[in-house]
Amino acid sequence: MAKLIAQYQDGEEMQLFALIKEAAAKTTNAGKPYLALTLADASGEIGGMRWDASPKDIAELQAGKVVSVKGQRETYRDRPQIKIETIRLAGDDEPHDPLLFVPRAPETTAQLKAGFREFFDLIDEPVWKKIAGHLFSKHGDKLFSYPAAKSNHHAFVGGLAFHTLSILRLARSVEAQYPGINAALLYTGAMLHDLGKTIELSGPIATQYTVMGNLIGHISLLDGEIVQACDELGLDPEAPKVILLRHMILSHHGLLEYGSPARPQLLEAEILHQLDEMDASIMTIQTALRQTAPGEYTDRLFSLDNRRFYRPTNEETLKKS
Repeated sequence: MAKLIAQYQDGEEMQLFALIKEAAAKTTNAGKPYLALTLADASGEIGGMRWDASPKDIAELQAGKVVSVKGQRETYRDRPQIKIETIRLAGDDEPHDPLLFVPRAPETTAQLKAGFREFFDLIDEPVWKKIAGHLFSKHGDKLFSYPAAKSNHHAFVGGLAFHTLSILRLARSVEAQYPGINAALLYTGAMLHDLGKTIELSGPIATQYTVMGNLIGHISLLDGEIVQACDELGLDPEAPKVILLRHMILSHHGLLEYGSPARPQLLEAEILHQLDEMDASIMTIQTALRQTAPGEYTDRLFSLDNRRFYRPTNEETLKKS
């Protein structure tokens, strides 16, 4: 059985099929063209350079294409990379479906949809339920296939729905623990908070930010979607209940410098922000630890203040008798 990217060690010869996740045509100081590539499969990703790239290479080796690649694994600036020897597009008689090379959510689409229905049924405020139902009918298909991010956390097929459902499950535990929480507002805000990423991102294969995603961002995009939904449903977008819901979306990143037009000023908005941060951080760390040997540190994680995280050895975690 062929090895996956994450199973190779430094110095090993790599020969495998992989998805081109990113491809950037560049020029050396000497004026020679090359391609900076990020190759990926279900286990992870690795960078590599296609030196002396021909015009055919630049035209064919594009993001979203599956390739057969051969080279040697090495480390450059504390990050693994493949020293590419040969690379070509996969043939029709070889593995060439991009969906074979992307990781998936640990729950099936049917399981994710069942989880969403359970929480949707718990929303007992008609205005919020109408808005949520309208937006899910418009963006629901993408919700269950898109990643939650280009990289960092939940960057896999179904990651957006899995991240959202994880927050909903956490929200139910918090609501049961503390009195005075408006569960319907919290659940609706959680269900909708990242739905704008179905516009912000290009999709699950070789994910990129769209023009609207780069220029506007998913938070403001979804606020606009809520306003449009109100217009189509005959609701007032400035009605008190709608303003509460819009605040949940607009404040869920917590800080202005992190993209939130407003800071949380509702109990439910603060809970949503904290749960969003916690779920994203845990997933980011767990993903990095899976690619780290016991007794070693992860790479520095940009989204977590460039901190590294240690993976204890079995001996360190065993209970002493």
